Order: sequence, then structure tokens, then C-alpha cells
Amino acid sequence: NNKKLPRKLSAYIGNLLAQTLSQKYPHIFGTNTFIMFCEKAVELIRELHRMGDGQLPAFNEDSIRQVLEEMKALYEQNQSDVNEAKTEGKSELIPSIKFRHCCLLRNQRCISAYLYDRLLRIRALRWEYGSVLPTAIRFHMCAEEMEWFNQYKKSLATYMRSIGGEEGLDITQDMKPPKSLYIEVRCLKDHGEFEIDDGTVILLKKNSQHFLPRWKCEQLIRQGVLEHVIS
Repeated sequence: NNKKLPRKLSAYIGNLLAQTLSQKYPHIFGTNTFIMFCEKAVELIRELHRMGDGQLPAFNEDSIRQVLEEMKALYEQNQSDVNEAKTEGKSELIPSIKFRHCCLLRNQRCISAYLYDRLLRIRALRWEYGSVLPTAIRFHMCAEEMEWFNQYKKSLATYMRSIGGEEGLDITQDMKPPKSLYIEVRCLKDHGEFEIDDGTVILLKKNSQHFLPRWKCEQLIRQGVLEHVIS
């Protein structure tokens, strides 16, 4: 039936399965250790939940590997019990098989949610920092996430070139309606030459102040090169 197992019975079955897996797969689970199934997978979700919006924790490759190893062990034990239940008619194995299958599905959902949430955060970082992410953020991304980010920024750039006439339209600028078209900014670090719309080239040197078009310097403000001077 679809009713949930009583908490004590569920804990008993979980403990029993943990002991079985510990004996069968000591290289993964160790011995004489009580195992909470899906604990590592749920901890991945908690890890993201503890981080605020706009923050990207380091990709937890070690925990992902442990979850996948747990899933592999659960699957193999289920395969063994299913074959035994079929050939020897051991119907008493069915509750354990169902329990392990639920653990497999929960682990799968947690890993999918972890990876998808990270992609949403990485997509938001493109709009916040531009096409070049700070080194500290790139250091927290795995190789596959970097590849996804590069593909996303190429797709976004292609779309922006296709709208707004010959020069395209940068839709990542002016995310909030500006109160003025020009703003005063202070340079926080040496950045080099910077060209504005009329062809004027400005040298962005540390501690220098400039009066620039807002849309030209918004990304530099996000990247920490400039700061908006509010009088």
C-alpha cells in the first residue's frame, strides 16, 4: 500500500539494511557503523541553503562521489534480493527492496536539485559580473560548470547581437531604471584604457575619479574595478 512506514519500523529496517550493507560493502560503508541513508545527499542541499543568494559554494565533488557510491551499493543489493525473491520466492525481501528503491530515488532527486540550483546561481552570476567571472568564483566551479557557463554566455551574446539594430542590445545593463544617464565613479584598481561612445579614451587608474555613462561602467562596478561615488 501507499501508507508510510511507522517511524520505529522505518528506523529498524534502515538499521538492518545498514548492517547488511556494512558487511557486504565494507570498503564503502565501513564496519560496525550505523548509516543514515541519503544523509550525504541531504547535506548537499543544506550546504546550498546555508549560502545566500548570489553566492556559490565550492563544488562538493567528494560528497557527490559518496552519494553515487551509496546508490551503486543500494542498486546492487536490490538486484541481488530481487533475483533471490524471484528464484526462491522470498516475499519477505520485498519491503527491504522497496525501502532501498525509495532511498535511490531520494538520492537522485537531491543530486539533481543540487546541480540544477548551482546552474541557476551560475547563470545569475553572468548577469551580475558579465562574461568574465572573478577568480574566486571560477575556483568554486567544476570543469563541466565552466563549460556550461561558456556556452551560456555565447548563447546570450548571440541573442543580444540579434536585437537592437546593427550594434545589438546589451540587455544585462540597466537592470534597474537609472535616475541619471551619467554617474561619478572612483577607480579602485588600475584597469588601463577605457573607451566611451564618442571615442574618448580614459585611463582608469587607481583612485582616479571620472564622470561616465552609467551603462558603460555598470559591469566594472560589479567586478569591483569602479565604485559609484554618491554625493
